[in-house]
Amino acid sequence: MQPFDPYASRRNFLKFLAASPLLASAAPAIAEELESGLHFEDPMQWAPPDLSRLVENPAQAANVFDLEVVAHKNVPPAHWGYLTTGAEGETTLRANRADFQRFALRPHRMRDVSKVDISTQLFGQKLDSPIFICPTSSNGAFHKEGELAVSRAAGKSNHLQMISTVATNSIEDCMAARGSPIWFQLYATSSFDVAKALVARAEAAGAPGVAITVDVISTRKNETQARLRRMDKRNCLECHSGPNGGTRSQDKPHYSKITPEMMKGMSGASTNMTWEVARRLRDGTKMKVVLKGILDPEDAAQAAKYGFDGIVVSNHGGRDDDGGFSSIRALPDIVSAVKGKMPILIDSGFRRGTDIVKALAMGATAVGIGRPYLWGLGAFGQPGVERVLEILRSEVTVALGQAGCASIKDLKPSMIKTYERA
Repeated sequence: MQPFDPYASRRNFLKFLAASPLLASAAPAIAEELESGLHFEDPMQWAPPDLSRLVENPAQAANVFDLEVVAHKNVPPAHWGYLTTGAEGETTLRANRADFQRFALRPHRMRDVSKVDISTQLFGQKLDSPIFICPTSSNGAFHKEGELAVSRAAGKSNHLQMISTVATNSIEDCMAARGSPIWFQLYATSSFDVAKALVARAEAAGAPGVAITVDVISTRKNETQARLRRMDKRNCLECHSGPNGGTRSQDKPHYSKITPEMMKGMSGASTNMTWEVARRLRDGTKMKVVLKGILDPEDAAQAAKYGFDGIVVSNHGGRDDDGGFSSIRALPDIVSAVKGKMPILIDSGFRRGTDIVKALAMGATAVGIGRPYLWGLGAFGQPGVERVLEILRSEVTVALGQAGCASIKDLKPSMIKTYERA
């Protein structure tokens, strides 16, 4: 048996980082270290991630990234490419992580944090945590139980959950699996009648709210996904064939009652989405309606003016736009523009409890996660999703305590120090 070499293990880990599309900006420094053979004095050299010995069960995961590498091993290349890709050069995807370094939490001492309450109120509902489950497409690509496993995991710890229009499983089946209502996310497409029918189905199923996605307005150019798809030698039709033999999003369960006539000439991008279209959708339902994909303070102020129930500050996880503007960087100006008139949710790039607490201190009401719970799903199914949520709740609790806050309502913007780094 070979003796354990921490430096060799670290080099293997650096190679993994250099190959990751999420960390491409660090590749030059990583390459320099590999080339020079330098061994930096940091804690990783004493307990380096050993990629040849992945965690064998969810309980062993120290953070959500431990589950990412297991999912990478389990999930086929084309499906992994769909999960991990960003748009074009993936500048926005990387900015979503890098820009958290612009904001620091100020530690506060001499306060009683022996009991920390991370519950929050949203639209009159008490949630055990400010962490919500973002709508993500086609969860069946990552685990055979798909969104059903996610719903059961989210329900066990009372997390707000949103389900995608193009989910593998229907909202009705996911509610049955969870045992309580979940929100619906609407890809409006170019057809108002189809959008109206999808919203009506969600309301009939008992959904308390709908998030209208407003940031999918063009064809995606996902280069990482395209490259990994070429590496996948499987016949895609074996797992992507819809009920009519098709492979389109419209073959997913939520479109089962939409007639072909309604979909004739329909495009997947909502290029015709306007304030008036969104207001017509809102006026046709009793559900709460939020707009998902807001990044500009003027748009946020308009959403409040038009009477929407809330917004989700989001760049779709960097999957559609490559302008490089992160959600966390957009948040302060949006909070100022909204002036407390409606709840502000946020997603894109959240991986740590400190990320979540920073956003809450800056004025967000709830914080969504997408890729991390899919890593858990791809790694271990429902138990993996449960572990991701458990890790993040624990980290949020610790971060609140370090900030000197016994509850989320004790957070305030002055606890954030902003650094204008390049």
